[in-house]
Amino acid sequence: MEAPVTKRAAMRRQSNREGVLDSRQFQEDARVRRLPDHAGWSPRPSNDDRDQAYLKTLKPKSEGQTELMTAIDAHNLVLALGPAGTGKTYLAVAKAVEALEAGTIGRIVLSRPAIEAGESIGFLPGDMEDKLAPYLRPLYDALSDRLSMKRVKQLMTEGLIEIAPIGFMRGRTLNNAFIVVDEAQNCTYMQLKMLLTRLGWHSTMVVTGDPQQSDLLPGISGLTDIADRLAPLPDIAVVRLAERDIVRHPLVASMIGVL
Repeated sequence: MEAPVTKRAAMRRQSNREGVLDSRQFQEDARVRRLPDHAGWSPRPSNDDRDQAYLKTLKPKSEGQTELMTAIDAHNLVLALGPAGTGKTYLAVAKAVEALEAGTIGRIVLSRPAIEAGESIGFLPGDMEDKLAPYLRPLYDALSDRLSMKRVKQLMTEGLIEIAPIGFMRGRTLNNAFIVVDEAQNCTYMQLKMLLTRLGWHSTMVVTGDPQQSDLLPGISGLTDIADRLAPLPDIAVVRLAERDIVRHPLVASMIGVL
């Protein structure tokens, strides 16, 4: 009569089917059995030994992105104008995280106008943070690509990362901070003037936007006018990205040229 198969024996048989048996997988204090490296498909190429860390090396993918990164390093106020997919917001947020991790600034302030893209979503439930979350989602996405969400939440709890709508910025002085103003094409001239004058000591501000994708009525957006007025000033950089700098799907660049 064949002896009954124990649970541990069944696990060993299953492991033998999957690959080479490793006795360390069945130690008494083991809680999770690791599969052999060759026992299944992995999305990571065999020659890819990168450190799977969130803080990846930031490298420009076009001449325009190189110009933008250089401008952020050299100026305290940068305006980045360009079509969708050129990496304006991502590079600005990534530079902000880089400065915070290096200790060159004390906090990150991310601001964005709370304006719907062509349609009203009505009243939203919850407190102020819940109501603003859909509008500020792109900034959370950029942050989570550079830092783990656990780290982002920790920094926000400590006040080292602040995400706020533009309507709450009046009267503030932002010292020792890296400020990113996103979707600035949805700001009026007076709103942008108010935001730009929030810049304090030892701070850097990057204003990003696409003048061709404003959700305001024609002639209301102040981004183009502000950029034209500030461009001649030597201590302020105005970087204009183009279709050749688009790093999203190749179809985005094709569509931007005809839409």
